[in-house]
Amino acid sequence: MRRFFQRALAKAPKMSEEQLRALLQALAEENGRLETALDSMLDGIIVCDREHQPIIYNKTAERMLALGPGPDPSERPLWVCVVDQELASFFHEILEGEDSVTDREFDITVGGRNRLIAASSMTLVSQGRIEGTLIHLEDITDKRKREAQLRRAESLASLTTLAAGVAHEIKNPLGSISIHIQLLQKAARGKETVPVEGLSHHLGVVTEEIERLNKIVVDFLFAVRPMDVELRESDAGALVKEIADFIRYEAEGAGVAVETSIEAGLPRVLLDKRYLKQAILNLAKNALAAMPDGGTLGFKAWAGDDAVHLYVEDTGLGIPQENLTTIFEPYYTTKETGTGLGLTITFKIVREHQGDISVNSFPGEGSVFTISLPIPQREKHLLAWKSGDGKGVEEEA
Repeated sequence: MRRFFQRALAKAPKMSEEQLRALLQALAEENGRLETALDSMLDGIIVCDREHQPIIYNKTAERMLALGPGPDPSERPLWVCVVDQELASFFHEILEGEDSVTDREFDITVGGRNRLIAASSMTLVSQGRIEGTLIHLEDITDKRKREAQLRRAESLASLTTLAAGVAHEIKNPLGSISIHIQLLQKAARGKETVPVEGLSHHLGVVTEEIERLNKIVVDFLFAVRPMDVELRESDAGALVKEIADFIRYEAEGAGVAVETSIEAGLPRVLLDKRYLKQAILNLAKNALAAMPDGGTLGFKAWAGDDAVHLYVEDTGLGIPQENLTTIFEPYYTTKETGTGLGLTITFKIVREHQGDISVNSFPGEGSVFTISLPIPQREKHLLAWKSGDGKGVEEEA
């Protein structure tokens, strides 16, 4: 359609009055269709010119931002037209700074109701010049409610599974404690004194089982309680190196060589050192347990695909393929001792960091666990272009 109008305008000087009227009528109809399409959208759309004035906006955007009353919004910068001060400050910042922003969330009042709005912006570049800004507004209130309901349902299901697992896990130590207390009672029955040698074994078993019960309860509480995660920009590579150095002595004592590969100049990511250290240590301890005859424990950190990736790799027993989809579920374990919550806790910690964790493993060859932490995106972006003279604007990242 654009090419049609360009050709028509090129021929305008040769057109008759009737032909010009027909062209203007076609332009008006086309513009009407575009306005109808924009006004039918559930999301808000705003296009600002180089002076940051809203030259195009649909009814959804007008309703969300409460544009007006007063002078025509297209005659003023967008932030002057917006009633909500937080949004106005946001628009002032991104438009003056020519920033591209994705899904910045705001609580605003629309039609007397509180709504959660996600705002995104992108600079518009034509022939090497920034011609304006496109702003997208999405009402994510109902989406967030559905996500919260889903999380609550998942938490309830997880809690049910964990509770059933705890009930099962505590049976064995409680049974063992009961048996050895009965043996102690039998040994002491009818006697004024009992040899220490006859009691020490039973008391030792009771002590071990109590410690085991405590471990089960502590891990259970950690798995179900909300985490007070305090995310701060930190060097994930330095944390990985610290963990590798910490576990090196234990690993070498078990005949396991420790190797590290930390990419220089890693972007800083948001993390809580206390919790992430525990997650990586859980993986490292599991890796050592998977190499009873020795091997290699590898730590690696590198950046790619808008994330920093942390590897914990071993050359141990590996995990059967059919178990790879269940290893992060509560009480999955291949160890004779342990609560089976280590990987569940690790998974929870990584998710609290807005990250992902994955595993790749083959029996007899070893396993690789990968934690991916998102790199904060706050840099300025421009659409790349190149003009005929070879000059252009580079994309900033």
